Amino acid sequence: MKIVNMSVLVGALAVPASACDLCMCKVCPAQPEGGGFTSGFTAGVAEQFTHFGTTQIDGRKVPNEANQFLDSSISQVFVAYRFAERFGLQFNVPIIHRSFKRPEGFATDRSTESGIGDVSLLGRFQLRKHRTETFAFAWDLVGGVKLPTGKTDRLQEELNEVEVEGAPASGIHGHDLTLGSGSVDGIVGTQIYARWQRVFATASVHYNLRSTGDIDYRFANDLTWSGGPGYYLTRGDNFTAGLQFNVSGEHKGRDIFRGETAEDTGVTSIFLGPQFSLAWKQKFNVEVGFEMPAYLHNSAFQTVPDYRLRAAGAWHF
Repeated sequence: MKIVNMSVLVGALAVPASACDLCMCKVCPAQPEGGGFTSGFTAGVAEQFTHFGTTQIDGRKVPNEANQFLDSSISQVFVAYRFAERFGLQFNVPIIHRSFKRPEGFATDRSTESGIGDVSLLGRFQLRKHRTETFAFAWDLVGGVKLPTGKTDRLQEELNEVEVEGAPASGIHGHDLTLGSGSVDGIVGTQIYARWQRVFATASVHYNLRSTGDIDYRFANDLTWSGGPGYYLTRGDNFTAGLQFNVSGEHKGRDIFRGETAEDTGVTSIFLGPQFSLAWKQKFNVEVGFEMPAYLHNSAFQTVPDYRLRAAGAWHF
């Protein structure tokens, strides 16, 4: 019997929408018992929806006078191939849709931005695994590259931003809405899965190395992490269901635009929420999760997230 527990790899790809919403990168197969899916292809889709409707200045909540908001949906289509038990590659294509309302001087700008984001190619190597009926452990390394395939038209707004005296401030800017960065970036990380009887836990840490992209704009490097304890409600040869308490976090510095610091781009956050997963044989996995911010400190004035929904499914051929 093998149990597969998929985990969303947050913040490993592309650019932020209001700092805390990264174009996520779904890695699958993920933390497995005994190596996860066997050799061959795996395809799937992962969705992350984040609602931003709270305004903060330096981590302090302030009235949202203009009722500005940003709804960000990132659908990640991925195809993976495991060459051997310990090594595999994966290609990821994010499809992004963002709807927003923000003040523009004394007027209101309400619009959408949609398209393909920055794609990525990832490699996965399993350093160690151990499995018995009572205990299981797996430790993986992940590394790859993000390529500049997403449109960067919205970054042009950074060239023309003007504050109108007396008008409400906007917490949603071009760097929040852009579909791509125009830069080639690196991705490195590690993931751990462990189980004793029906109790399991996961942990992952990933670091994104950014380079300078279009219009001389450089998104800051960011560190993301996630994990937590869980329990298998049922565990059998053909069907497995698990419930996990997930804790995720991010630390991102301030971006650099033409040699100057973009003050409204830094964030440190912690999210908490449940995640439910199902696995059928070695063929199909699905997971659904919900998170809310437990701690959120941003730099300057930003529109920040109120909640986040996640779902993912994968099929092994």
